[in-house]
Amino acid sequence: MKIKCVIYARVSSKEQEDTGYSLDAQLSLLKEYAERKGFDVVKEYRIAESASGKQIRKIFTEMLEYTAKHKISVILCEKIDRLTRTPKDASIVDEWVKGDLKREVHFIKESFILNQNTKAHENLVWDMKVAIARFYINNLSEEVKKGQAQKLKMGGYPSRAKIGYKTIGEKGHKHHVVNPPMDGLMREAFEKYNSGNYSLSRLVEAIYDKGLRNEKGGKVLKSRLHELLSDPFYCGKMVWNDKAQNGSHEAIISPELFDSVQTRLNAKHGGKYQKHLPLYKGKVRCEECKGVISWYLSKGKWRGNCNHYKNCSQAGTILETEFENRLLPFFNAVVMKNPRIVEKLTKALKDSHKEEITEHTRQKENLQRIIKSSDKIIEGAYRGKLLEELPLEICEKMIKDATDEKNSAIKALESLSETRTAYYEAGLAIHELALHVKDIYKCKHITKDEQRLLLSYVFSNINLLAGKVSAEYTPGFKFLADWAPKLNNNFEPTKNPSINGASGVLSVQPIESMTPEVKKNFELQKTLILRHDSDVLNQNHDKCSAARTRTWNHLLTHDP
Repeated sequence: MKIKCVIYARVSSKEQEDTGYSLDAQLSLLKEYAERKGFDVVKEYRIAESASGKQIRKIFTEMLEYTAKHKISVILCEKIDRLTRTPKDASIVDEWVKGDLKREVHFIKESFILNQNTKAHENLVWDMKVAIARFYINNLSEEVKKGQAQKLKMGGYPSRAKIGYKTIGEKGHKHHVVNPPMDGLMREAFEKYNSGNYSLSRLVEAIYDKGLRNEKGGKVLKSRLHELLSDPFYCGKMVWNDKAQNGSHEAIISPELFDSVQTRLNAKHGGKYQKHLPLYKGKVRCEECKGVISWYLSKGKWRGNCNHYKNCSQAGTILETEFENRLLPFFNAVVMKNPRIVEKLTKALKDSHKEEITEHTRQKENLQRIIKSSDKIIEGAYRGKLLEELPLEICEKMIKDATDEKNSAIKALESLSETRTAYYEAGLAIHELALHVKDIYKCKHITKDEQRLLLSYVFSNINLLAGKVSAEYTPGFKFLADWAPKLNNNFEPTKNPSINGASGVLSVQPIESMTPEVKKNFELQKTLILRHDSDVLNQNHDKCSAARTRTWNHLLTHDP
């Protein structure tokens, strides 16, 4: 009866595989040897160059367990360094061999058989070859670390591309670039989480539905998503061996957004997603004790009452539908009844900001030219460094100076108020919203999250006292609440005492310019997602934008 054996084949690098040391070549050699020796190959263990250290260890352990379980006494391997490269591995193989007198390991290219009868001088050879293999792996590790350090010095990231990026270039000259559309989906993941509307679990499903996938094409799971949202690589920084530095890759998000997400991720008491989210949860306070009104489901209907944060005399509950009916008049107070008001505002806003728009455009274009020029200098310096066309010191100085100039221009571009060019659009959009705000709030297409967002946009505080609802507007809508009645009156048809007494004309008064404080509340910002449960204060009200208001207006005439 033939002696049973297993084959262990391993390729350490892609280069080895390309130069003839492929797995197929090893397997062919080992099978020929088994046939010559009369062995019966019952199982093959193959380790590709792409396998991680953890995978290699797992397969190695599985092989030894399999041989012990099925009483297989022979392992065939090409060379010693294919099977073991550390004293620990060598010790494990020694223990396996000593476990049974029949056990043998055949290293066929070295004509060496390890068993309990191996002579002393042969054991010395075994120990020497393990030591040489150990030296090889240590030397290889040192060379890899040198390469990684050089890559980091040049601003590159010495690892595989992260989700949202891809690797381009030839070996030794590879770098990471953004990978549409995954880069946009990663940006959206940061923005959604920062909005406060999503827990990690809920965000996993939301971004999967949008199309975000992991490196293997599967779902990005909760723990992995937490890692991605904690990675500063996405805001232009790299962390290697616990040291952070600026990278040469393109950032997907701003440092401010990244910092905001970290604050939320590290919060001790993060919000939990609820299957049933009351529309007015966290939105309404008791006017007497300033505690938050609690909402609960009773007999299929939402009811609210004071949670008695402090000593409070308020008692009883209010139905959500009843509360809503008492809140709706506050929407009516900001409604502009005549669409012609918007036409007048359009002309007034555009005419008053022509020069400001031109100057802002000039500054923006100049900063963009600086960024583009810096990128060319950095690219040229990298090329000169890699091809050794320029001294190393000069290349590094060029890269540092150009990177500093680029970062300064990027910061200046971010701080340059884009709202100056979009000011009149944002101002117009908020007035367009005011034409339909109540209809949008009650629109059949609007989601609960969008309703909560709209509440944050319109009201800074909503109070309840003995069933009576009161509200304070955000600065922009406070302006509308003050001016809407006047504008509505100015645009009301009034009878002109003409001869026939039949004609009516619109009495139109000049539109007064808005104060700087009010203007700021109409400015367009990059952030389009506002926390639906946040108190909208002066400092965060700016996050609402013309794009958001136009999205709300869109709900009236289009299906989702």
